[in-house]
Amino acid sequence: MTIGTKLKGAVAALALGLGATSLMAQDVVELTYSDTVQETDRRSRILRETFSTCLGDGFNFTPYFGATLFKQGTELTAMQRGNLDMGALAIFDFYNQVPEAAILGTAYLFRDVDHMRKVYDSEELKPLLTSIEDKTGIKILAWPYIGTRHVNIRGDKEIMTPADLAGIKLRMPGGEGWQFVGEALGANPTPLAFTEVYTALQTGAIDGQDNPLPADKQMKFYEVTDQIILTGHLIAANVFSVSKSKWDSLTADQQAKLQSCSKEFETALSDDTIAQEAELVAFMEGEGLKVYEPNKEAFRNHVLEYFQNSKYSEVWPEGLIDKINGL
Repeated sequence: MTIGTKLKGAVAALALGLGATSLMAQDVVELTYSDTVQETDRRSRILRETFSTCLGDGFNFTPYFGATLFKQGTELTAMQRGNLDMGALAIFDFYNQVPEAAILGTAYLFRDVDHMRKVYDSEELKPLLTSIEDKTGIKILAWPYIGTRHVNIRGDKEIMTPADLAGIKLRMPGGEGWQFVGEALGANPTPLAFTEVYTALQTGAIDGQDNPLPADKQMKFYEVTDQIILTGHLIAANVFSVSKSKWDSLTADQQAKLQSCSKEFETALSDDTIAQEAELVAFMEGEGLKVYEPNKEAFRNHVLEYFQNSKYSEVWPEGLIDKINGL
């Protein structure tokens, strides 16, 4: 064999090797994810331990936490523009584009976590979820339970009914739907980014905030508040989702893997949330907070009447509220 023949063979082998390496690199799916919670939050930890680990070597999952990549409430637009692949969205993020989706943000819609899960897994909800996906270009992967929201305030004023919240500056996430929930509770809602709540409570810029107990602990809101009123007004789940353009670019096997890992994350986070909530009332009381249940019937009746008499109920899919109540 001549030197020239050997050289040609080596070049060909090198080309084949580079081609295979390039093909392998192309086969790895890049996924960029944005979340508002801090990197040290339990949700972030569980996301890495379950979802990211489950995806394996076929995916390169890059998460950004603490709203460092996109501000809270802007993730949906970023996904639609192709600047972001995945996010943990809130149902109110969809309101401007899919007004009927607001039914899922109705306070006191769900009786408990089991009822919430039955609703999200039901045939009755599929037409609405299809509408959300079709109108926004977002693929919903899972509904991880992040906790039941309660009112958490400064001061010692006892809150038993919505009338007792009059004049209370209650931080709610930005967005019209969230602000409406604050109004329905009887408070004076104040939009503020999640990452700014601690300082605002500390300085008295706001009187209170609403979040699930695990979030109150993680963000140490117990250090700058005096009481937690167990209103239980929203049984909350994130809309764990991926842009439709990214989803459509995947093979059937990749889609199946992404979907199954998302459900694994849903289960892990939901189980952890339920376990924490069972322990955190005692923790908050140990930190010196007064924790008590108000007149929940008064809150429920007031809030549901407020929703029923609003523009939000006008766009609820016909008959869906009765189907949800019947599950």
